[in-house]
Amino acid sequence: MIPLFKVSTSPRAADLVAEVLESGYLGEGPKVEAFEAELAKHFGTPRVATVNSATSGIHLVLHMLREEARGPGDRNEVLSTPLTFPSSNWPVLLNGFRLKWVDVDPATLNVDLDDVARKITERTRAIVVVHWGGYPIDMARLDAILDEAEALHGHRPVVLEDCAHAMGSTYHGEIVGTHGNPSVFSFQAVKHLNTADGGMLILPDDEMWRRARRLRWLGFDRDGTERFRSELNIEEYGFKFHMNDVAAAMGLANLDIVDGNIRRHKHNAARYDQALGDVAGLQLTERREGFESSFWLYSILVDDRPGFMRRMNEAGIHVSQVQRRNDLHTCVTDVRSQLPGLDSVADRMVAIPVGWWLKDEDVDYVVETIRGGW
Repeated sequence: MIPLFKVSTSPRAADLVAEVLESGYLGEGPKVEAFEAELAKHFGTPRVATVNSATSGIHLVLHMLREEARGPGDRNEVLSTPLTFPSSNWPVLLNGFRLKWVDVDPATLNVDLDDVARKITERTRAIVVVHWGGYPIDMARLDAILDEAEALHGHRPVVLEDCAHAMGSTYHGEIVGTHGNPSVFSFQAVKHLNTADGGMLILPDDEMWRRARRLRWLGFDRDGTERFRSELNIEEYGFKFHMNDVAAAMGLANLDIVDGNIRRHKHNAARYDQALGDVAGLQLTERREGFESSFWLYSILVDDRPGFMRRMNEAGIHVSQVQRRNDLHTCVTDVRSQLPGLDSVADRMVAIPVGWWLKDEDVDYVVETIRGGW
């Protein structure tokens, strides 16, 4: 099979992990510090904080927003897309917010920004956006919507960017996740950058950054010269969301290869764009100037998805819907709503292999198989 996902590990990873194991210090220590320093260089911002998963990162940001939102006239509503992994949405509920679904733009598979504009109210505290497959949200359009909401309701909802798919993506030349919003990246095993499991926050200001660093490990302030001591006072209790040195060692090693891997994803996607645009029964997603995807996924819309998937499987090509729409889970029946955009694509969307492991001849074989019909 040509796999849809594959773990990428630098040859240097084993040596760095062995170094950690031999040191006897496995928790959050010098490797985490070194990894965060390299991430700060990579993203061009000092306000990064590693965590043990992107899910923890989303939970932590929403926790901080919840604490700030308490009081008379609570802003207890969060808008979010149902087209994502549940890790983007369950932290909304676990933090006591009311979840309100936003429709999906069939052209991009990102949130429908017109629907965002319609659904913002005076109770909206935050908007969770996912850069689907790596394709950036239109941040300028979203900022304009927030300007209008602030003028109308007297406050500006916070945008939480879920960048789990989007390492290496840019919006008009700027790195996705560095546009002044709390942003969360995933370093799960099959993501562009892999730490076995883990994630990272980029925070918009120093106060939120310092608070996130405290709360990720129970509330202990570890930014001073004194090493961790259980006797240190905790002013605000927190979570056990920190990254460990084993994961950070893998991350340090895999930073060596991540840019090359992403370039290959983009190269393969460009070949698909050129070869598949005229296939009957198949529709490509949007491409706009200035919106550069890292193509963690290459999603297409097909007629007769069962037949398409069966044909690909017979040809030894692994394809998948990847994510099931979250709004159909019975645990969130009480917040179900009409989402015509998502309805129009949910039974047609499928991802085909696009990753660094595909050679040109593999891409050609996938194209030939698709063009042969299903």
